[in-house]
Amino acid sequence: MAVPGASLVPILLGLGISLATAHSPAGVECIVFNEEYMTCTWGSGQTLTANYSLYYWYENRSPAVECQQYLWEHGVRIGCRFEQSEIIQFKPFHVHVNASQDGRTLEIPSNCMELQNLVKPGAPVNLTIRNMSSNQLQLTWSSPYPNAHCLEHVVKYKSNKDTSWMKQEVKGDIFSFPSVDYEKYYTFYVRSKINNYCGSTQLWSEWSVPVFWGSNATSKGMAEEQLQWFWIHTVLIPIASCLLLLVLVVLLVRMERVWVIIMPRIPNPSKNFDDLFITHNGDFQEWVGVPKDVVESFKPNYSESICHVSELPYEPLQDNGTHPPGLPGPQEHGPYKNSYVGA
Repeated sequence: MAVPGASLVPILLGLGISLATAHSPAGVECIVFNEEYMTCTWGSGQTLTANYSLYYWYENRSPAVECQQYLWEHGVRIGCRFEQSEIIQFKPFHVHVNASQDGRTLEIPSNCMELQNLVKPGAPVNLTIRNMSSNQLQLTWSSPYPNAHCLEHVVKYKSNKDTSWMKQEVKGDIFSFPSVDYEKYYTFYVRSKINNYCGSTQLWSEWSVPVFWGSNATSKGMAEEQLQWFWIHTVLIPIASCLLLLVLVVLLVRMERVWVIIMPRIPNPSKNFDDLFITHNGDFQEWVGVPKDVVESFKPNYSESICHVSELPYEPLQDNGTHPPGLPGPQEHGPYKNSYVGA
């Protein structure tokens, strides 16, 4: 909803007393990204609990307009995005950010801004290295920023033998490296910012994708790395293994002696009987050396005939007086004769 700029200023002044006691987040920060779009954020690094509204206007231009594309985080507004058509440089830019919470009016402080001083260009692209002579290189690049004449650059480089980065400021988009060592390989980066002719800012672009130069820099680096691994695998590791094995053998020998002293071995008598079972087939008498005549003297020298014994089957007596021939009758049983008959 549009709010007239003239009527907004008295309202803001009238709220000054209540705003002084309110706890407000950090101020509004705006950045113009490569002149393609702009973001204004607030409460950086803080936890916001209220949804703020942003109104903006340019000096001598009205009315004030509310943000059309809010930026959200965890369900809370944290900023506003402006499209390229909403960005006007070299005109004072004003924003007003406020919110109501628990009957209080909260305002985030902001200052008048000049958008040409808030431009962050895109990182340089298409880095190229050329050999200009036997010992001179030329590094060139291009920038996605539409006004290349408004840029200044910094080149960062070092070789594989250097421990720190070298930096060189460059006004144009060409960097000459006068002296190179063909025994080294080099890495180059470039970044940019708006120069003092087009603005006053310290917002540098991100560093570019690196470019490399050298005598087959990549393969040379890999060859050196492979050589290092060769020495490690073929020399250092075998020597270290042999030394470790030697130390273990010495320790084992010393520990064996100590162990024998502490815990003497229990003798095993089985070895003393090997001849008994292997040579003499378990013949104890032969093993102990008993003469054969003594052995023969203990053997029996007599024989005994075999006696066969058998048992006749038993048959009960008959009551009819008949009995097998040759056996006495019932009356001939001695003292039991009368008792048997009476029965």
